[in-house]
Parts: sequence; C-alpha cells; structure tokens
Amino acid sequence: MASIRLTIPVPRPAPEVWAAIADVGAVHERLARGFVVDTELRGRDRLVTFDNGLVARELLVDLDEEARRIAYAVVESSLRLEHHHATMEVVADGNGTSHLIWVADMAPDEAGASVGDFMRSGAAAIRRTLEEGTAS
Repeated sequence: MASIRLTIPVPRPAPEVWAAIADVGAVHERLARGFVVDTELRGRDRLVTFDNGLVARELLVDLDEEARRIAYAVVESSLRLEHHHATMEVVADGNGTSHLIWVADMAPDEAGASVGDFMRSGAAAIRRTLEEGTAS
C-alpha cells in the first residue's frame, strides 16, 4: 500500500482553514478553487469534479470538529484504486498561522506516484485559495 503525507503551511488561523475544509460541499469554492471545479453532495457521498475532467465519488467517513480532522475515502473514480483512505487535519502554529496535514493511503502501490503528483497540485491550489483570504 502506498502512503503520501503532505504538510501545507497556511498563513491563516486554524479555525478559518478548518471552516473551509468542513464545508464539504464547497471544495470548489472555498478550499481548492481551480483544481476542483465542482462538488455535489449525495448523502454521505460527494462527487468531486477536478479541472482535468476526473470525477471521484468520495465517502465522507468522519468530520471531527474538535480535532479539526476530516476522513474520506475515494470509492469510485477512473483511477481504479483498490483502496483509498485520506485525512486532512488542521493544526494551529500560533501567530494566526496553521498547517494542513493531508495523508492518503492507497492500493495498488503503483498508484502512489500519480496520486502523489495529483495531491501536490491540489495542495498548491489549497494554499492559493486559503491565502486569498476567502476561505471563511
């Protein structure tokens, strides 16, 4: 199983970053503008459409307000993953800044390189979106 861990420094307070993540139906507006172009909620699932045309159905596993942590799993996409589980957690750094820890585990191992590249593109979009200060 491949595992990817990214730490994204964000010059925004943790509550503001968490608010953008916790708004699970507005990823395309509040969290990763340009990288995610549409988000549609269907019960505990969300359909996420990316700028490259990929559509993923994600199961929202947990949304922990106190820990500022979301867990989700891609259950259907053209990537044909055997397994996918990811978390995002916001940690305050002090002085009004924070960092976002994004971890994804997936199988098969061979998917790790392409998913890692994809996540790094997403991380850049997340940082840009949050830096613009329109996350709250």
